[in-house]
Amino acid sequence: MSHLTPPVKKTILVVDDEKNTREGLRTSLEENYEVYVAADAGGARAVMETDRVDLLLTDLRLGADDGMDLLAWTLRQSHPPVCIIMTAYGTVDAAVEAMKRGAYDFVTKPVNIDRLDLLIKRALHGSEVERENVRLREQVDKRYGLDNFVGDSSAMSHVLDTIKQVAPSRATVLISGESGTGKELAAQAIHRLSPRHSAPFVAVHCAALSPQLLESELFGHEKGAFTGAGERRIGRFEQAAGGTLFLDEIGEIDAATQVKILRVLGERVFERVGGNKTIAAEVRLLAATNRDLAKMVAEGKFREDLFFRLNVVQVHLPPLRDRREDIPPLVVHFLRESARENDKPFREVTSDALKCLTAYDWPGNVRELRAAIEHGVVMAGGPKITLRDLPPGVRAAAAGEAPRAPLPLHLGETQLSLVRRALAESKGNRTLAAQKLGISRRTLHRKLREHPQLAAD
Repeated sequence: MSHLTPPVKKTILVVDDEKNTREGLRTSLEENYEVYVAADAGGARAVMETDRVDLLLTDLRLGADDGMDLLAWTLRQSHPPVCIIMTAYGTVDAAVEAMKRGAYDFVTKPVNIDRLDLLIKRALHGSEVERENVRLREQVDKRYGLDNFVGDSSAMSHVLDTIKQVAPSRATVLISGESGTGKELAAQAIHRLSPRHSAPFVAVHCAALSPQLLESELFGHEKGAFTGAGERRIGRFEQAAGGTLFLDEIGEIDAATQVKILRVLGERVFERVGGNKTIAAEVRLLAATNRDLAKMVAEGKFREDLFFRLNVVQVHLPPLRDRREDIPPLVVHFLRESARENDKPFREVTSDALKCLTAYDWPGNVRELRAAIEHGVVMAGGPKITLRDLPPGVRAAAAGEAPRAPLPLHLGETQLSLVRRALAESKGNRTLAAQKLGISRRTLHRKLREHPQLAAD
């Protein structure tokens, strides 16, 4: 035989310096609620610091204490209860002031129990609805990847608002910003928030490919189209059919490929390299650049017509130095992430280390910050990341000193052997190896793809 678990009662804290009032309210309410009582503000704070309270019912006059002060303290807590004020001085001014400060409503003494019961039910229901709305918003943001963007600065709020606005449309979007600001994350969020979210998201890093390889990568090729083309290859436009194609570092593509992409945007068709069959391009295009495309157009290095086609809507990601208030929450986020990935216990950052991290200009932006935190997690010997655990370049630059030069090239040493030595000294940690070399992690990965023997060493 099954037994139904009775619903958990909501908790109410009654605060009044008159014993008869608070005990009378306890007796009237305890049939439907778990009721705590306190005689003053100190007692009320002690209850709320140790127990969950769903609703606070407090007098405005608490002997030497002020109910308004208790209200202000309560509303500063991370999960404040709904607040109802009781007052024997039920003037309009007192009621308006209490509600201006965040009270849900007020009742006058002597309290009408029936009216109070209805008011409590309405207040708790409204609070439950609001919590559910917050939970649903968080689920939506997580589903669409917006939780990957950490920070509450006005600059990032504007970026997220723009992403939410443009994502459901069919418009081409140009994502601009310095290297390391999270342009691919923005593209992924736009895709996930779009009607195409169940179709493929395909990313191409244009700067990593030669013009011939990029053309084949994008449009595919027929067997025998060029030396080494032993079989037909499907390109990224076809792979992304019905979904989203993201072209990163679009400013690096050559003039011939620019013409072909312009045709796709205008006519929605293309041919594979070496082929005559016209193929429909049912794909949404997102592009990103860390270069000033308008300036490149003026210099004749980028087609003006393609720029206008790409720049229907622009999402600009600000550099980290322009949103320093986001650095502390990013540090916490990357600490948890890196500690988990490196199988380390959760660590804290000392105040002087956090001050250094906030003062540094982060030319590599969020990507560099993430690498610096991983460096700290790996190098820290104790439970906290201290100033000495941060990368030397970060410490030196934040202190106004010249940063340490990248790993020196020994006499007669080739670039490949330098990469090999950096990997060996870093025990295979590619983030640390890239820092030693003074290059980005992406550049190091490209070199390893070009020279697979390095990764195998």
